[in-house]
Amino acid sequence: MVRHVDKNWQGILLGRERAADCIDIIAIALGTDRDGLALAPALLGIANTNTPLTLDVPMAEGIIEFAEAGQAVCITPFTLAGAMAPVTLAGALVLQNAEMLAGATLVQLVRPGAPTIYGSFTSNVDMRSGSPAFGTPEYTKAAQASGQLARRYGLPFRSSNTTASNTVDAQATYESAMSLWGAVMGGANLVNHAAGWLEGGLTASYEKLIIDAEMLQMLAAYLEPIVVDEATLAVEAIAEVGPGGHFFGSPHTMERYESAFYTPLVSDWRNFESWTEAGSVDATERAHRIWRSLLADYEQPPLDAAIDEALTEFVAKRKE
Repeated sequence: MVRHVDKNWQGILLGRERAADCIDIIAIALGTDRDGLALAPALLGIANTNTPLTLDVPMAEGIIEFAEAGQAVCITPFTLAGAMAPVTLAGALVLQNAEMLAGATLVQLVRPGAPTIYGSFTSNVDMRSGSPAFGTPEYTKAAQASGQLARRYGLPFRSSNTTASNTVDAQATYESAMSLWGAVMGGANLVNHAAGWLEGGLTASYEKLIIDAEMLQMLAAYLEPIVVDEATLAVEAIAEVGPGGHFFGSPHTMERYESAFYTPLVSDWRNFESWTEAGSVDATERAHRIWRSLLADYEQPPLDAAIDEALTEFVAKRKE
């Protein structure tokens, strides 16, 4: 992760040793030490409780290790209504909230003021099979309610983009749309599993990652406020074009057309005839071609040789 991406990455909280390794690695990568990291937290760890009402030893150790180092811990109960949580959504949220508060209390007991995130992963199960269901109306409502709870406690809110679909199809898309809408309506600060999640989280899909990226970009564009000023109101342009005219070639349009609208990553807006003549390529195939192209054009971000050497030595020592 350090070598191949230039973004923050997520640590592992399964046991003290794994958590400590993550902290030491990020310190090496950023050219600092644990004291420096505590002043400028750079690592996130997700802690899942074993619903109902259980926090196992490895996860507790990971929470303590991250909290001691002042790194961000997201307490996320995995509450499935009808299985590990009450079948009623209100009851499932009560259980989620209690477990989150217990985990957050542990973080603050270890290091008061350590960054803590309210995590929500409340959904329901298929009562016919017992399989987890994601991107459901219940999931969306739970995410929105969880965002309200997070704001009550003054904590950042984590939600997710989920689907139970086994392939990149219409179900995968509309369930992800429901999940993302819950994150938006809940005011999420962090969307985990934001792109690429498939088969209830058992599969990571390159095509789904690209389609999710499209959905995320569209939602980000939707959340941008409408700019209202003299230029955007376009009163003069309306008067200039007049009745029965069009705005395709008006100066107002020509000055803005290149950046006026959202530019799609995957969507094909051509008419049916043009789309058919081009091979009738559907969204999944277009996403496949995009990730292939991105991978072919990938350039590894720069990494200081001394840092790379220090990381290699650290890994070799830990393996030994």
